Amino acid sequence: MNTPPVILIVEDDEGHAILVRENLELAGLSNRIEHFGDGQAVLDFLFRHGRGAVREHEQMYLVLLDIRMPKVDGIEVLRRIKADPELRKLPVIMLTTTDDMREVERCHELGCSVYIQKPVDYDRFAEAIRRLGLFITLLLVPPVNGVPA
Repeated sequence: MNTPPVILIVEDDEGHAILVRENLELAGLSNRIEHFGDGQAVLDFLFRHGRGAVREHEQMYLVLLDIRMPKVDGIEVLRRIKADPELRKLPVIMLTTTDDMREVERCHELGCSVYIQKPVDYDRFAEAIRRLGLFITLLLVPPVNGVPA
């Protein structure tokens, strides 16, 4: 199956989310992109809770996850994804301004695929996301299985 994964941007800063989307597109990605403004929203989507949109059966997803967010922080989102038998194979890329080595280590211990610190400088941030987009084009991502809701 050569369908590109749906990219889930989990970012409470709307400006950062827009920059990520635009620079992934500039890198040539044509993947469907969904934005979630807090950790609870993406958990509801992935675990098929609530009244909003929910993940699709057999769809491939890639999560770009910030740490500092309202409701549920990124570390807890990562922990719940990696603790779930269906979701644990989802690639999760931490994309955050946090450079605390204890948090970097903890995210890797919990199973993040990659930890990227967002550069503060706009041009460097845009370039980092374009490079991430090129990296994403090379990823092979398994579909999420499980019984459709």
